[in-house]
Amino acid sequence: AGRGRGGRRGAPGARPPPAPPQGEPRPVPVPSFPECRERLSVCSKLCYAVGGAPYQTTGCALGFFLQIYLLDVAQLDPFYASIILFVGRAWDAITDPLVGFFISKTPWTRFGRLMPWIIFSTPFAVISYFLIWFVPDISRGQVLWYLVFYCLFQTLVTVSRALRLPEQMGHSRCLPPGMTVEVLGTVVGTAIQGQIVGKVVTPCIQTQGPALLPGSAGCRHEPPLTAPLLVQRNAYMVAAGVIGGLYILCAVILSVGVREKRESSELQSDEPVSFFRGLKLVMNHGAYIKLITGFLFTSLAFMLLEGNFALFCTYTLGFRNEFQNILLVIMLSATLTIPFWQWFLTRYGKKTAVYAGIAPAIPFLILVVTLPRNLVVTYIVAVAAGISVAATFLLPWSMLPDVVDDFKLQHPESRGHEAIFFSFYVFFTKFTSGVSLGISTLSLDFAGYQTRGCSQPNEVNITLKMLVSAAPVGLILLGLLLFSLYPINEEKRMENKKALQDLREESNSSSESDNTELPSVV
Repeated sequence: AGRGRGGRRGAPGARPPPAPPQGEPRPVPVPSFPECRERLSVCSKLCYAVGGAPYQTTGCALGFFLQIYLLDVAQLDPFYASIILFVGRAWDAITDPLVGFFISKTPWTRFGRLMPWIIFSTPFAVISYFLIWFVPDISRGQVLWYLVFYCLFQTLVTVSRALRLPEQMGHSRCLPPGMTVEVLGTVVGTAIQGQIVGKVVTPCIQTQGPALLPGSAGCRHEPPLTAPLLVQRNAYMVAAGVIGGLYILCAVILSVGVREKRESSELQSDEPVSFFRGLKLVMNHGAYIKLITGFLFTSLAFMLLEGNFALFCTYTLGFRNEFQNILLVIMLSATLTIPFWQWFLTRYGKKTAVYAGIAPAIPFLILVVTLPRNLVVTYIVAVAAGISVAATFLLPWSMLPDVVDDFKLQHPESRGHEAIFFSFYVFFTKFTSGVSLGISTLSLDFAGYQTRGCSQPNEVNITLKMLVSAAPVGLILLGLLLFSLYPINEEKRMENKKALQDLREESNSSSESDNTELPSVV
């Protein structure tokens, strides 16, 4: 309440914030697509939601399968594969503010501001995505090939990511299909990639040890290319073609079914603060730091599981022909439990949902590496992991608006900061995920990973167990510890909500008073 009273001094009649310095980069702007004030048709909502699905579909396919593809299909040395995975994820983090800066400088056209970016970036994004899953017939330069097209695709797909910002910045009540379609996109990506690739059985190779071909650019020495390996490479390209076709279809549905609005919503009308001033403000907000660090560690736990689970199932558990079905079970479990977590957080509170949704994954992650390998147990662990993945997927975007509200009450003079909160959360998550995935792949190289080996050295199996169990469990425990310090519980959230409502009513009444007094003064 005290903060609310303090906020009144900066509401009506306060000095406007200074304009941002020219030339400074800005975070991803909030595109002015469907607004909460308008009554949108179900068709428009669905078309808008479908437009953001390619980001999740391609992201899930890359997250689960790119590591094993680079190691066993493209046959890159794990050291070079780790560089590709790290640089690609880190570049993905950097492109958010970069693309946002260029979009914010784009003049309005008859099609809108963001829509031309989507239309023209889609074909190049699809081509670059396809070339990620293509093995070039060159003895040198394969590492550069994958680096270029992976980073290029991450840059182009960021435009699709920009569609999701209005929904994740508190507008999800007006666009309810968005979250559902986004989660379904992860299932579609896992199903298409896994089922097409998993149908191809490639014989393993009995290797004596890793050896690099002299003069090669990161490729391990291997026997002559076999027909089954060619079939597997073709399967990855077929899956990439199918997902690319869906990418184009979603872009067409979006461009036909949705019209970009030039009128801004209340949040978008504020002049954005500068990039560096915004960074200083959000980094000094304690509730934001506790929230993003907590989710940073829990998200990294599931990203490690995502990136290494295919290798773990293939080599450590020995389920070479089952891993794609196990991955599909994880994503189906996550999709089916999203509505439950939406109900749970409204019934018992968001902070309670964090502990109830994420903590139960710990015993199952321990179980999968301590018990003798068993396919039934693995599927049970997959279901439990999916339930926690759903909570991890939903809760950050549900809790970030509460932090923004708390910030507004403490800094009523600051405007246009909402996108900064969300952009920095995305940046930190992507960058740290790149670091963790690069380190995990590099650790497999140090352990002596054998490309397409029928079995792996004991050190590799131990490393994979650490990457899918010990490390995620430690990260989850650290994240939950940080959540215990998060100050915004349900009582505090409702107090902030009421204080903001009082400020809006006072501001509106003050504006009406000024309007009625003006004629008498004249």
